[in-house]
Amino acid sequence: MAESVSPRKGFSAPTDLEAEHMPSARPENVVSRATVGRDSVHLPAEWQGASLTVVVPTYNEVSNLAELVAALFALPLPNLRLVIVDDNSPDGTGILANELAQRYNQSHPRITVIHRPNKDGLGTAYVAGIRRALADGADFIVQMDADFSHNPAYIAQMLGVMHSTGMDVIIGSRYVSGGTLDKMWSWWRYLLSWWANFYCRSILKIRVRDMTAGFKLWQRSALQEIELDTIRSNGYIFQVEMAYLSEKLGFHIIELPIHFEDRRIGQSKMDVLVKLESIWRVWELLWRHRKRVSEKSASVANRRPRMSNRRPAANR
Repeated sequence: MAESVSPRKGFSAPTDLEAEHMPSARPENVVSRATVGRDSVHLPAEWQGASLTVVVPTYNEVSNLAELVAALFALPLPNLRLVIVDDNSPDGTGILANELAQRYNQSHPRITVIHRPNKDGLGTAYVAGIRRALADGADFIVQMDADFSHNPAYIAQMLGVMHSTGMDVIIGSRYVSGGTLDKMWSWWRYLLSWWANFYCRSILKIRVRDMTAGFKLWQRSALQEIELDTIRSNGYIFQVEMAYLSEKLGFHIIELPIHFEDRRIGQSKMDVLVKLESIWRVWELLWRHRKRVSEKSASVANRRPRMSNRRPAANR
């Protein structure tokens, strides 16, 4: 079994037993958009009843939203709830979200729609949605994209791994062994993604392989400890900031291999300005959290004996 990074918390590579129950991330084994259903994965009854909320920011996702909602509510998780955070999408995504809420909320509340007047960024959308999920009492919170690049079929599996291992965060990762990328990705896009992850990991000195991953399952307690009031990043650097704090605050983390599918409908929201912003924002968040991270590191060092810092095999 792989070593932990710290005596109390840190990374954990899946054991052989856990790996047997993890999905292959190869494209041919991933449940397609049209066939995600209750027979996709089997969970013990007590796990199926988990209070889990999925947070999905949207901007011009009218072509994907109805199908995504149907796929989510077809999972073997009867208490699953959904928070949609729409930034006044000009294509009518917000209107569709209201219609879906009316349809699915007839027996009990299942969908909450947060309407924001402007396109205020991915980070603030996630924070708004997570705050609402916490206020509504969710024990587990998933963050994911609306464009099916994150397959809903993985959610039950992520929850099963979290229950069986006691992890604080499960990351749906493209860059651990078994993770794969859509064949439609160009070499330039792959190189840019690889470089961004290498750059962030080098500057921030952390071990998460997929720093920019937007598909995560959180324990309620982890999000409360992060203190969302301290999160300032907007855009895609939000994912980096959350991963950075998760590791530096000592959370138990597993990166679960997934297949990352390219969006088939609509346009990517990542433009050149967002990419350029991410370069200097890494240094900004390193500076902004320096005191908190330093105090946390000193506290752990004073209370626990030092252990080997050797990187687990799955994260090398």
